Amino acid sequence: MQQLRDLLVLMRPHQWLKNVFVFAGLLFSHAWHEGPLVLRAALAFAAFCCMSSLVYILNDWRDRASDALHPDKRHRPLASGAVSVPAAFTLAVLLGLAGLALAANNRILLLLLALYVALNLAYSWRLKHVPVVDVSIIATGFMLRLLAGTSAVGIPPSRWLLLTGLFIALFLGFSKRKAETFHNPEQQRAVLEHYPAALLDTLMAVTMTATITMYSLYATSAEAQAQHGERLVYTVPVVIFGLLRYAYQVHRGRGEDVARDLLRDPWILSAGAAWLLLFLGSRL
Repeated sequence: MQQLRDLLVLMRPHQWLKNVFVFAGLLFSHAWHEGPLVLRAALAFAAFCCMSSLVYILNDWRDRASDALHPDKRHRPLASGAVSVPAAFTLAVLLGLAGLALAANNRILLLLLALYVALNLAYSWRLKHVPVVDVSIIATGFMLRLLAGTSAVGIPPSRWLLLTGLFIALFLGFSKRKAETFHNPEQQRAVLEHYPAALLDTLMAVTMTATITMYSLYATSAEAQAQHGERLVYTVPVVIFGLLRYAYQVHRGRGEDVARDLLRDPWILSAGAAWLLLFLGSRL
């Protein structure tokens, strides 16, 4: 039983929250009442969960020696020895096969999954040490999720959705780097040597401003008003509040693990719930 728990921890299921980007196309197209489309989006979500867990396993395998010396990461299943390398590779292969099977009927989704795995492996092996490129790859991963969702339901992605998604992904990526600077110097990742604190603050501010600008333009556009209604405008202050609150948490040393930190702050959760109620209410 403990072995199963360790394997589950190795998969990092809490990180699957990032894969909800897959449902953006379904949500913004108001297609959540169409069962077949919901099923296709759910399969794409499950495929990304499998592939993202596969990537995490390969990352942990590669970094197991250095993780064993880290005060927190040494508790990871591979670093601690709780899961053997053969067991980890077996799980990775099964996850890869499951992800491919879930996406088998969608060639575009298969291509996006392959790009996602390739980019993340390149990130882990080399590109995570290159400033700005590292965060750009993280953001690209979110964009691939978004495109996978629109592809799964056969809906062309909105330019507003793509731009807003891109900038919020960059904001979260630079926020993650900022949060990592609060570690002791010996615990920080190498790339932070090339990220002065002032630069990270600037990059966070620029990407947050771009996110707010893009979303505001989208919410007030004739296209959005026709599709979603007047109440969409009222979601803009909620988005601004959520971003500002997240920036505040980052400057308190949180935000390194986006999936966990988004679920930890009740104000961010309340903002998310308020946005959803307003957005859904715009169609009621």
